[in-house]
Amino acid sequence: MTETPTLGIGALARRAGCQPETVRYYEQIGLLHAATRTEGGQRRYGEEAVRRLTFIRHARDFGFSVEAVRELLAMSDRPDMCCDEVDALAKHHLEEVESRLQRLAALRDELKRMIGQCAGGKVESCRIIEVLSDHRLCDSDTAHGGAHDLGEPPAARRS
Repeated sequence: MTETPTLGIGALARRAGCQPETVRYYEQIGLLHAATRTEGGQRRYGEEAVRRLTFIRHARDFGFSVEAVRELLAMSDRPDMCCDEVDALAKHHLEEVESRLQRLAALRDELKRMIGQCAGGKVESCRIIEVLSDHRLCDSDTAHGGAHDLGEPPAARRS
């Protein structure tokens, strides 16, 4: 028996803890199946959409990329397949998270060192400005990648 979709986009978004724009985006990129429409063109969703959107949101909260979520959804749509691929994807993501944590720890340590060396005088002799102006004054090259892990857009990193 097929369920009758009764939820509007706002109700679906509330149930999944997101905004209607997020629902539209996930539909647009194909992570969420397109909704059925009323005669007036309003989207209607069922419980399966709630489950799928909740899965997407939770996976994104765990830091999985959109492509990884796409892969996870494809695997979850095949419940009788072996979960080795799911496990491998999660292990790869864990390795990325651990690497990011190491870079962020180095970034934290470098920031603490710079701040600790600041004498509180004028900007012209500020150790923070000095270190930011010359990478050779940093203790660790690892710290330089830390900003990439804070969600800074790639274009901003290149400039």
